[in-house]
Amino acid sequence: MAAGGEGFLKRSGKFFKEVRSELKKVTWPTRQELVSSTIVVVTSVALVGLFIWIVDSFLVKILELILR
Repeated sequence: MAAGGEGFLKRSGKFFKEVRSELKKVTWPTRQELVSSTIVVVTSVALVGLFIWIVDSFLVKILELILR
């Protein structure tokens, strides 16, 4: 039988009530905080991607010189 003798629907309802309760406790970021964080993430990803591209290009050139 189901855990604790409760049915699937009863357990599901309890779960979603608890989820809703927990979401009310969350401190959501303001729009400005969200925009600022997004800009930081996008910039960081772009810089890391640029760095990896430069290193990859450099290593390709070295390999071309070695393999000639």
